[in-house]
Amino acid sequence: IDEAARGFSTRFDGELDMRMDKRGVLTAADIVNGYSTEELADIFRNYGEIRNSFRLATAIVQARDSRKVSTTGQLQDVARECAPRGQENKYLAQIFQAIRIEVNRELESLEEFLIKGLECLKPGGRMAIISYHSLEDRLVKNFFRSGNTRGQVERDFYGNVNAGLHPVNRKPILAGQDEIKRNPRARSAKLRIAEKEQA
Repeated sequence: IDEAARGFSTRFDGELDMRMDKRGVLTAADIVNGYSTEELADIFRNYGEIRNSFRLATAIVQARDSRKVSTTGQLQDVARECAPRGQENKYLAQIFQAIRIEVNRELESLEEFLIKGLECLKPGGRMAIISYHSLEDRLVKNFFRSGNTRGQVERDFYGNVNAGLHPVNRKPILAGQDEIKRNPRARSAKLRIAEKEQA
């Protein structure tokens, strides 16, 4: 993730790649230079939780009309003009997160993992998931509570929730200050644990 050539970090200038698996076909450059204004805006709004997503998407499309946006530095130059004053770093991180999620289909992969993981667990077995942003955490929380990532609770004839799991911890477990000092990335980590119901 810290390799400039992979294009994940806002701290280095590198190619717009962002593929976790280099065998993947879709790159960040494909998205930035090929998606429509509406498609980009949807990604930034849904995956980056960016409020002025349409303005940002419009700025990117206008920039690429004159020159292909092929590096992380070029993307940041365009995006900075749309960033709220004093929040540039957070804004850029949100943009990179949104594109990375789309490139790697991270939320779809997480949902598939949760479903398959539950199938693999023995009754009484536990599933522990660490998420690093609110979109991931919402999927995990919903799945642990309801058995699906939408959070739609289904009940049996007696009113019992058919989730297949029950959360071990009501609230996520967060890193302590000592751990955050040793590993600053732990700052955003949330650990949730659920146990598969007995048959």
